[in-house]
Amino acid sequence: MIKNTLLPVAEFCQRRRDFIAQMPENSIALISAGKEVTRSNDTEYPFCQHKHFYYLTGFNEPDAMLVLINTDKLNAAQSILFSREKDALQEIWHGRRVGQAKAIDDYQVDDCFSLAEIDQQLLPLMSGKSAVLICQPELAEFQQQVLDWLNKVRKAARSGIKAPNSLIDCSDILDEMRLHKSPAELDIMRQVNVISGAAHQRAMQATKTGKFEYQIEAELLHEFAIHGARYPAYGSIVAGGDNANILHYTDNDDTLNDGDLLLIDAGGELAGYAADITRTFPVNGQFSEPQALIYQLVLDSQNLAINAIKPLQTFAQLNHIVCDFLTQGLYDLGVLQGDITELLAKKACKKYFIHGLGHWLGLDVHDVGDYHSNQQREQLRPFAAGMVMTIEPGIYIPLSDHSVDEKWRGIGVRIEDNILVTTNGFENLTINAAKSIADIEQLMSQ
Repeated sequence: MIKNTLLPVAEFCQRRRDFIAQMPENSIALISAGKEVTRSNDTEYPFCQHKHFYYLTGFNEPDAMLVLINTDKLNAAQSILFSREKDALQEIWHGRRVGQAKAIDDYQVDDCFSLAEIDQQLLPLMSGKSAVLICQPELAEFQQQVLDWLNKVRKAARSGIKAPNSLIDCSDILDEMRLHKSPAELDIMRQVNVISGAAHQRAMQATKTGKFEYQIEAELLHEFAIHGARYPAYGSIVAGGDNANILHYTDNDDTLNDGDLLLIDAGGELAGYAADITRTFPVNGQFSEPQALIYQLVLDSQNLAINAIKPLQTFAQLNHIVCDFLTQGLYDLGVLQGDITELLAKKACKKYFIHGLGHWLGLDVHDVGDYHSNQQREQLRPFAAGMVMTIEPGIYIPLSDHSVDEKWRGIGVRIEDNILVTTNGFENLTINAAKSIADIEQLMSQ
């Protein structure tokens, strides 16, 4: 088991083999690790490894680079790592480094060199290859470095060295691999969902009128960390009252008021894998009638969507199901008015359900993988076993909306679970975060 991964090294070795098998013959792939990011002056944010690099290595140091080589059918493929060298003084100040010898043993790469040797070792490896693959278009500095290496190889062409003639973005290969989770990955995602679900229940029980949103956030972070998910997978949303109608609210500094709802969108990260759970509940522990009506509508729509998940289902189909249901429900409540046939045709619920129904989940909260969207932004890709997604319908009626009865204003509700597609249906990974009105009220009364 590699430190910080909860995965056997064999899993990373297999991923590299699978990736190399999809590379063009006689090509070389360069995949960069993440870099430390300065927070202020000489302090850094907690390091987060680039997820493509992590997926192929499990290696958790900054500045490293993975080289994968697919030569031809007669020569074995290669995995080579470049990393920081052992340095006693730096390690006293900043922590231990793996070093080159241990990297070969622990991560089972074919070779490992120090970053100081990268030009000396890499340029001969690039020479004679037909193509260079990179997969991190957001890393402009790294792209420029690759171009510089290519130019150096090309300058050596006079001596008979052949330079690669194409530069290929291979993001789609890794995106597709990451979309389909292995059994070992799913075990971690089940664990982080249990941890995160317990954090949501802790938050419910800690919520009281007069507390600050950040105090509830602290309860979440404590529960994550105490069970091994040291960091949240994303900035936690703890939004009381009308703040819930700000989709990505992260100020978390308002007072919680009696009679308001509290929307929490938060998940821990365990061994790199994210949970993404949303719960909405009353600050005082009891739903008002208007709150309960909107909440139940959202919950029923979520259950409809989840129960429809199976292989070959699509987000587009789920969206149609949910939009029809929410539109009819909002019409029945009097929130939407007009001709119901017209309202359904134009998906009138989107006035209050203003985001998508869900997204892929994995090493990233909004994980990689093609949705096969058309020009109408419908997501038409058929689901397959091993995919994990969120299902998160919501209704948001801001205080400023004077087109509806006053009793509805300021209500913001979202409910979000993490769902695995199985061979014959689905598995809800979010198993321990209270969700029904009765369960929430009972939990908060304890």
